[in-house]
Amino acid sequence: MILERYIASNLVKGWLLVLLVLGAVFGLIGFIQELDHTRFGYGTMAVARYTLFILPQQLVSLAPVVALLGSIVALAGLDRFNELTIISCSGFSRARLLGAVALPTVLFMTTLWLCMEYVTPPLQQSAEAQRHALRYRNQVRIPDGGVWSKNGNRYIHLDKMYDGGVPGDIDLFEFDDSGQLTRTLHADTALVSKDRTWLFQGVREKSLVKKKLVTRRYDELEIGNLWSPAELPTLTLESESMRLSVLRNYSQYRAESGQPNKKYLSTFWQKLLMPLTVGAMVLLATPISANLGARRDRSFGLDVALGALVGILFYLGSQIIFALGQLLDLNIPLVALTPTLLIAACAILMLRRMHW
Repeated sequence: MILERYIASNLVKGWLLVLLVLGAVFGLIGFIQELDHTRFGYGTMAVARYTLFILPQQLVSLAPVVALLGSIVALAGLDRFNELTIISCSGFSRARLLGAVALPTVLFMTTLWLCMEYVTPPLQQSAEAQRHALRYRNQVRIPDGGVWSKNGNRYIHLDKMYDGGVPGDIDLFEFDDSGQLTRTLHADTALVSKDRTWLFQGVREKSLVKKKLVTRRYDELEIGNLWSPAELPTLTLESESMRLSVLRNYSQYRAESGQPNKKYLSTFWQKLLMPLTVGAMVLLATPISANLGARRDRSFGLDVALGALVGILFYLGSQIIFALGQLLDLNIPLVALTPTLLIAACAILMLRRMHW
């Protein structure tokens, strides 16, 4: 158990080292880029706080690269000083080596799932809300013209979002099967329930009654099957910044209401399967950095460079696979799993030929 703990602790140190390096690089780049957008109360300190809050989300998206490079740094570092050679000569089998690598990897994967559900999305939402409040002096208007949604022959536009997730300045348009506009609603605000029912407040309705336009006003009017309370804070965010559970529910809602949902469903499966990709990357890094019989003419720097190259190729290959999957309308879970399966297959092939 002592050797297993020693290898596992070095793996964790390698991941943390790469995480710190990438965090410093991406944080600095993001901070410099964001300085160009300072205005009103959004100054240097606010930019630094915003950069710090969104950094965990960026690092989570880089988790496969962190796992690959961190594992190579850890294992190649051990072999650099012949520690892996000594461990191998002591009768430590390849199966025990993989077991020592597996435990911290499983913990890493579990941490990723928890972060994507409970940690990084709230930080991202908080950062975006503070940034918007400071840059636009607490204006409640949603950027880029608000948010649209479609449900059958009904179109909804949300233009404002008040504190506490209260939607405002809401417009609803209903059409008949021939495409003729039959009804419009405008509401000042709305109360949102968990079953996606909205209670419009301060409502002005215009509808066609016997080919005549009739205007009515209501203090309150109930409309069903709109956004849920959990989805409202994420409407102004990219799909990559949503919680896993929200992504799943929102993609189902869009499918049931006849709206395009492939973007959200694809993002959900990519994020859900990312920890499995991390496991495959660690498995691949093991024969790359601990292949004892092939290290006489290999240096530590070459191993790291090889890992960086594999990481870049993985990213580019994944984007190509995802794009082709959407273009050819392939099964989304299978497309999301394909890069992981390819990495795992390469890792298993290299492990069989591994000198230990």
